[in-house]
Amino acid sequence: MDRPIYMDHAATTPVDPEVFQAMEPWLKDSYGNPSTLYTAGLVAAGALERARASIAERIGAQPDEIHFTSGGTESDNWAVKGAADAQQKKGRHLVTSTIEHHAVLEPLEFLEKRGFEVTRVPVDSTGMVDPEDVRRAMRSDTVLVSIMHANNEVGTIQPITEIGAIVREAGAIFHTDAVQSAGKLPLDVAAMNADLLSLSGHKFYGPKGVGALYIRNRVRITPLMHGGGQERRRRPGTHNMPGIVGMATALELATDRMAEEGPRLRGLRDKLWEGLEENIPDIAFNGHPTERLDNMLNFRVEGIEGEAMILCLDMNLIGVSSGSACTTGSLDPSHVLLAMGIPAEEAHGSIRISLGHSNTEVDVDYFLEAFPQVVSRLRDMSPVYNKPTSKQ
Repeated sequence: MDRPIYMDHAATTPVDPEVFQAMEPWLKDSYGNPSTLYTAGLVAAGALERARASIAERIGAQPDEIHFTSGGTESDNWAVKGAADAQQKKGRHLVTSTIEHHAVLEPLEFLEKRGFEVTRVPVDSTGMVDPEDVRRAMRSDTVLVSIMHANNEVGTIQPITEIGAIVREAGAIFHTDAVQSAGKLPLDVAAMNADLLSLSGHKFYGPKGVGALYIRNRVRITPLMHGGGQERRRRPGTHNMPGIVGMATALELATDRMAEEGPRLRGLRDKLWEGLEENIPDIAFNGHPTERLDNMLNFRVEGIEGEAMILCLDMNLIGVSSGSACTTGSLDPSHVLLAMGIPAEEAHGSIRISLGHSNTEVDVDYFLEAFPQVVSRLRDMSPVYNKPTSKQ
């Protein structure tokens, strides 16, 4: 292969050419601050509100319910800390799942140290949350529930509508992290019963460093930062105009292309897994067999470390990951896989493939040619694997 093959779109995506084209004027000529009153600022303010309205339309929200942030991590932190703080006179009990992104789990740990109580509901072996577990976790002092829409490591899609209905019936606030699902699954905050929803532009072919938090009208939330009147005094700071315009354009394109791109990626993903199962013994699929993102495949290979596979694939110009990009460099096994009941030694041997616009059948064929050789070479060196390395 004479070009790199990128198969880690769950970590980040390249900026779509049409997105870059929409951003370029805001990086060069249209540099006005939308908070100013002269012409350049008013032009920027108009573009800002058009972007806000566009994003709102794509998720079934009102424009004034969209608040721009620096990305998914800030949106998750704001949702969790802000909602918990604003509701604490009502109660200090919070509910989440064991497989949330660290941008949700670590703010909850922060709140626990400040007197809040957190219940973490389990998942089954496919990474699925049982809504009845959420119902059983609810208490009279529960003020916030945060369950992600689709998992960032295995792609399992949660029954968000049902969970949201349980939370709403209990009178608590429901937050869902839609960072991985935006642009891949339809989003409708009303149908999902969501009060808060997190987005990040770089996950759907927009720029890095920009995101949004949907906050349903009349939901009380405390700002994370102070010092300006932007975003209705909820999120101060000069607006990232190139990023905001780019994010809105990217979400428009992603949702418009979803009906065609989803089945295409699903076909590539399924071909990839069928080829792996056929040619490599002792591998196992991680995640839900049907309720998962079309572009994502997570599997484990017996007797080999995930990091070794990643490095060897990189030498073959193939880019994949071992899980969340936010925990790269960690020697700990994936908390998601452990929560699914996968033993630590097996979880260490997992890799995640996430396909995107640039991937084709040629890429899949090349991966299926290169990866069995990688596995065979690494298993020959493995002190714990002594079985045949290929299927006859």
